[in-house]
Amino acid sequence: MSQSGKPAKKQRLDKVLSHIGVGSRSDIRKQAKQGLISVNGTVVKDSGLHVDPYVDKIEVGGEVVTYREFIYLMMNKPPGVLSATEDKRDRTVLDLLKHEYAHFEPFPVGRLDKDTVGLLLITNDGKIAHELLSPRKHVPKTYEATIEGDVDADDVAAFTAGVELEDGYVTLPAHLTILGRERGSKVISHISLIITEGKFHQVKRMFQAVGKKVTFLKRVSMGELKLDESLPLGACRELTLEELALLGGESER
Repeated sequence: MSQSGKPAKKQRLDKVLSHIGVGSRSDIRKQAKQGLISVNGTVVKDSGLHVDPYVDKIEVGGEVVTYREFIYLMMNKPPGVLSATEDKRDRTVLDLLKHEYAHFEPFPVGRLDKDTVGLLLITNDGKIAHELLSPRKHVPKTYEATIEGDVDADDVAAFTAGVELEDGYVTLPAHLTILGRERGSKVISHISLIITEGKFHQVKRMFQAVGKKVTFLKRVSMGELKLDESLPLGACRELTLEELALLGGESER
């Protein structure tokens, strides 16, 4: 183990620096030949030198660089963008990220519908993504929604038992809470819903199955990770160490 608690893992210097966005491997090779890169205080001309990025002090142009393998970003997804890495017609959540994250090749963990807002985790850590998305893990996801229709105790009971969707699939038990109602020309209900699976358009289809329509949907938590409500729509930030620990991320490995 390294002094940082990370597994000691030697990598080529050019790979380490390109991974954190210093430049392409050819760029780094040129910088090395120009004497701009040092390791532990010694100028190195060979960009293929093997280093431990968690232990060795690497400087480029006199500035110390900090290595990290993974990034973890919390986004408050806005409506109108896709939870995808690329799309030919619409903007994706990756289009909203700062350019400095692009070289990490991040991806959204799971999908929120185009018109759904709220918590979206974006990372390049496939292990974390698998832990959160695996059907066998039954990770709870909490949504808040506005429903066209009078959500009542019968709906709560139906969701608790599991509702049959239009294709015959019966959902796992879900926890439905009625937060309030507005009565006018139409009854509008405000609810909170916790589900432990992630079928396509599941929340909308569940309410459709009981004769009601979702008009607004927001995800507020995924597992123990909760949306930072101070985060504006479309904005994102890196997870804190405490939030990362909730997911069992890099700091826990």
